[in-house]
Amino acid sequence: MEFTGKIIAILQPRGGVAKSGNEWKAQEYVIEDHGQYPRKMCFDVFGADKIEQFNIQMGEELTVSFDVDARQWQDRWFNSIRAWKVERVSAAAPAGVPGAPVPPPAPTAAPEFLAGDAKDDLPF
Repeated sequence: MEFTGKIIAILQPRGGVAKSGNEWKAQEYVIEDHGQYPRKMCFDVFGADKIEQFNIQMGEELTVSFDVDARQWQDRWFNSIRAWKVERVSAAAPAGVPGAPVPPPAPTAAPEFLAGDAKDDLPF
């Protein structure tokens, strides 16, 4: 599956040590499409090597190829949207073309997302 849009949030990275003793790292991003009623999707990139390879930045236009999977924990089901390929979207019109839409400037800092009072006892 694919989703094309603009990166609007970069969440705090997560990491830990698996039962096997191997370290792991995951990074979540939020992307928004440009439809009449914009849709948002939160996806993750798993593995320090993939996070570095994709090098996703705030405000970038991307096409994300991903897999959807679900897992059960304590009689509840949770979806996982994991990116396996990321491509930069080329500019639709060359710079300086009259009438071409000018995108707004990208935010300079990533927004902070705090857990607040929410109890987060999920094992992943």
